[in-house]
Amino acid sequence: MTIQTARDVLLWCAAINYAVLLVWFLFFVFSHELLYRLHTRWFRLPAEQFDTIHYAGMAMYKIGILFLNLVPYMALLAVGGAG
Repeated sequence: MTIQTARDVLLWCAAINYAVLLVWFLFFVFSHELLYRLHTRWFRLPAEQFDTIHYAGMAMYKIGILFLNLVPYMALLAVGGAG
């Protein structure tokens, strides 16, 4: 695998992961009650704890995207040059 291929893969992975994060956020914002009712069928959660869990999950997911996709992409960009 060439450096260019690895960069392309990491960039696509970051884009796909950000799309997943955006869908999660939009679903959470616009279907909050539906999600909350669905989860409270299985778990006893107050609304504040439910919101905290989702907020922390989105934050960890975003940090994962940064460290596992974008940082290696930028490192390969620096090592391999722009071309």
